[in-house]
Amino acid sequence: MKTTAKKLNFKPKQSTKKLMKDLKDRDRYVLESRFGLVDADKKTLESIGGKYDITRERVRQIQNAALKAIRKSGDYDEAKEIFAEIEEIIHGLGGVVNEDHLLDHVSKDDVVQNHFHFHLVVGDTFKKHKEDNKFKNRWSVNGELADKVHEALEKLHSYVSKDELLSEEEMILKFLDRLDGKEDGYISDKIAQQFLHLSKIVGKNPLGDWGLTSSKNISVRGIRDYAYLVMKKNGSPMHFREVAEAITETFSKKAHSATTHNELIKDDRFVLVGRGMYGLKEWGYKSGVVKDVIADMIHDKGPLSKEEIIEGVLKERYLKENTILVNLSNKDYFKKTDEGKYDITDKQKKKRAAKK
Repeated sequence: MKTTAKKLNFKPKQSTKKLMKDLKDRDRYVLESRFGLVDADKKTLESIGGKYDITRERVRQIQNAALKAIRKSGDYDEAKEIFAEIEEIIHGLGGVVNEDHLLDHVSKDDVVQNHFHFHLVVGDTFKKHKEDNKFKNRWSVNGELADKVHEALEKLHSYVSKDELLSEEEMILKFLDRLDGKEDGYISDKIAQQFLHLSKIVGKNPLGDWGLTSSKNISVRGIRDYAYLVMKKNGSPMHFREVAEAITETFSKKAHSATTHNELIKDDRFVLVGRGMYGLKEWGYKSGVVKDVIADMIHDKGPLSKEEIIEGVLKERYLKENTILVNLSNKDYFKKTDEGKYDITDKQKKKRAAKK
């Protein structure tokens, strides 16, 4: 989610320096290393312990004791306005906010972000909700609202079907419908969008459509998924060369025509509906060659006239009428009735019956 960095009324690096000025050298080094306050590289407990020849658990104890000492210091009390400003920033983002989004909101510099994150950890008014299977790392200053947002997202997850694609507006409305008692004028679309970004279960694809992250329509990984999205956006069958060109143009992903054609053939989301033309199965197109399409029509509706068959097949396939007539002349598949209509041969009827 793209954001413009907010101008802060304090300098995180200077504030951190003041908060840690009374710490012992080793304690300061532990905090600087753990939070990436010098060169943005956050060191592990093991690597810090190796420097001082102490255990990782001892490093953790030193870290926690140093944070506790800062909270009890006079410098912490003097920084109340800074912590109040941070609290106001989180409130402005809805009261509960994705950690990455919050850090991007205040700076694009990794080290400055680490110093701001250090203030979040030190501040006793900020609560961190750790990442789990359903949610990303997030911070809150309003426990009641945070609980309601989490509950609403939990409900939302079960109201989105496997491969469903929704516009951002539709997904926001679904979410607000489940944010009981909090949606009336308080939650803007921008804040609702921010709440959606807390979830690991729902997300959006490169075209801005929302759905379940477990779906190939959202977590796009290859040519097939990109092809599905461009065809879905186009709304009608496309030639595989058009699909390749659209992928390259839309996603800046080089897609070769031959490779795209091969991938479309392998994926049952796509149906060959003409010479090199593909449509989406979800649009109602049935898989199979022309004679299979004709046979399915007759099986569903009974014997049909030549005109009825041509009209029906042209709804399913991008073909010339002569191609349909050539397939109708296949005596292994079709026969003419006494009324001059076309039916499936007894041989094909037996094959169909055996498959059931």
